Amino acid sequence: MEKIKQGVSDVLELLFPSLCITCGERLISQEKHICFDCWNDLPVTNFHADPSNKVAQLFWGRTQLENATAFFSYKKGSRYQQLIHFIKYKGLKELGFETGQRFGFALNDSESFSSVDIIVPVPLHPKKEKIRGYNQCLWIARGMSQSMQKELSDNNLFRNIYTTTQTRKNRFERWQNVEGIFGVHQPDEFEGKHILLVDDVVTTGSTLEACAYQILQIPGARASIATLAFADI
Repeated sequence: MEKIKQGVSDVLELLFPSLCITCGERLISQEKHICFDCWNDLPVTNFHADPSNKVAQLFWGRTQLENATAFFSYKKGSRYQQLIHFIKYKGLKELGFETGQRFGFALNDSESFSSVDIIVPVPLHPKKEKIRGYNQCLWIARGMSQSMQKELSDNNLFRNIYTTTQTRKNRFERWQNVEGIFGVHQPDEFEGKHILLVDDVVTTGSTLEACAYQILQIPGARASIATLAFADI
């Protein structure tokens, strides 16, 4: 039976080969979703080694953060934008987990993130999560939690208002769209803790700013930000 299943799998792979989602080349054994060459060419930012990096600068004068970073950068239309697209919209949760793991391993080399106590994914509204079927930020955060050996909290920070998409809004409109939409169920869970907020991509930073605002209302709480990607536009 196992031989038959393997034979069918081999035939399907021959007729419909698995392709790398970033470069389109055929994947070989041990490769899944992304080929080794594309992983090696990932435009990693190393922002965690620079306190004045582009992501940190987004929040200067807006909110008090301990640190802010992004794993890699991309420009609109680049092949690595596809990585985010497949994690966010095509159901590749496992790819979000794997990329989050890689991000976490990179942050393990940074003293700036060593004091993190709890990793918190940016929450989706239950209505949007039901439509999409999952929260991509949670899968990224799970990968980071595993590789960083940090506690994961996925239900304390919540989104209580359903908002429209941010994609076509300017910075001021994005802030209006997220102002006051987040809350914390049990503030004492975050009291005195260093919280690492995790998102998939940062552009204007409005959503993350709104999340950090809620965290920073809690006595002794500190906030840092880590996004999988930085849209370098």
